[in-house]
Amino acid sequence: VLERLIVMEAAEIAGSNAVMLPRVRQAFEGRRASELSLEERLAGTEGGAEAVQALQDYGPRLHVHRSSGAHTDVQSVREAIERIRDDTGHTPFVVIDYLQKVFVPPPPDERRRGPGLSEDDRMTVVVEALKDMALDMMVPVLALVAVDKSGLEAGKRVRLRNLRGSSALAHEADIALIMNDKFDVVARHHLMYNLANAETYREWVVISIEKNRNGVDDVDLEFRKRFEHSRFDCDGAGVVEQLVDERIFVG
Repeated sequence: VLERLIVMEAAEIAGSNAVMLPRVRQAFEGRRASELSLEERLAGTEGGAEAVQALQDYGPRLHVHRSSGAHTDVQSVREAIERIRDDTGHTPFVVIDYLQKVFVPPPPDERRRGPGLSEDDRMTVVVEALKDMALDMMVPVLALVAVDKSGLEAGKRVRLRNLRGSSALAHEADIALIMNDKFDVVARHHLMYNLANAETYREWVVISIEKNRNGVDDVDLEFRKRFEHSRFDCDGAGVVEQLVDERIFVG
């Protein structure tokens, strides 16, 4: 996470010529320069040293929890938030990566019988508990969610209904954002008549606001990939091309 943060910050500072992940990773290893600071190891790279300084500025506000799908449940998340509040006096912005990994202890009777809860039942428990936590503790929560098998098929657009687990995912969230590769969801006629566009579309993602409890929804936005720097361009725009749920190819 720290390596990618440095790469991202460097790109914000130095643009497309910024230091990339392999060079930053080499600096972290630092086998031949253990006496040098990370900032010194990245001196001479585009934006590297400045990125370390930027990370040092906000680093005390970044808290990474060592979690495990075998035991980290919503109660563990609550306790981590309480510790941060006690230590810093601030309420954190909570990121769950990812929702299906949150542990749910089986009910006592099921422990004796053997089989645990189904995934739908587990997701209902987790989503409702996170919603209660967000309201009780007044904390914003962003949860990443895995997609089911049908949503991973080539040429098919991932929608809210394709998220793995319970329908509670759609009901409890205030905002639902769905990400797709633009090439996979743009209408076929945009690909057939302009081959140059077809390659360009691979460089973009479409982020759709499928639900927004307190604002507009059914909005499609596009952002250029900058994966060489572990990021997207922040300056997005509305999608002007026609999008489809499923592309049909005729032989």
